[in-house]
Amino acid sequence: MNIAIVHGQSHKGSTWHIAEALAEKVGGDVTSFMLPRDFSDFCVGCNQCFMKGEAYCPHFEQLAPMTKALDEADLIILASPVYVYHATGAMKAFLDHYAYRWMLHRPETKMFFKQAAVISTAAGGGTRSANKDMADSLAFWGISKIEKLGFNVRAVNWASVPPERKVKIAAQIDKAARRIQKRAGRVTPSFKTKAMFNLMRRISRGGLTETDKAYWNQQGWSGKGRPWKASKNQ
Repeated sequence: MNIAIVHGQSHKGSTWHIAEALAEKVGGDVTSFMLPRDFSDFCVGCNQCFMKGEAYCPHFEQLAPMTKALDEADLIILASPVYVYHATGAMKAFLDHYAYRWMLHRPETKMFFKQAAVISTAAGGGTRSANKDMADSLAFWGISKIEKLGFNVRAVNWASVPPERKVKIAAQIDKAARRIQKRAGRVTPSFKTKAMFNLMRRISRGGLTETDKAYWNQQGWSGKGRPWKASKNQ
């Protein structure tokens, strides 16, 4: 299994350890990125990705290695510590660059056959909202099998996490890994994902921009074609 991890921070704290542990339990070839170390640009709101295509984004080349890893992965892991009850600004800035891939615009067919996991940790609360920040993008990319793992570690670093809490975290990691392994190679979009795509199709009428419309026509989605009817290797 190919696994791509995007860490929403550049230090190896609790979130980093848990995400890497999940990948190890699942097993496979792992490609990891850390933000903002590996990508630090903010979306400038130029709309070029929407109007002309993603290649016109001023950060396209810098983002290309991460895009390639996401597209080749069977499992995508997005991990972020909680900052003021949400995912980190670095994670948000990264996800902002993929707005063109939301179902309303030009979703990538491969995403409908992938699994994902979102992981967040906090000394106190906020893991639910942080996970939602990340899961929203994954869902609108077309991924329906998303594990959501939030941990109140009651510590500011991994070394300070109480041993008994680490045992409980390990147990949850094991359960999530088994679910992911069980679905490996057999992922299909859920009813909710299909319904969301069809709703976006009706709203956009085959794409909001000329670039979107050309893409939808090329994929056959303006007619009877659907992403889940294509090969996952497309």
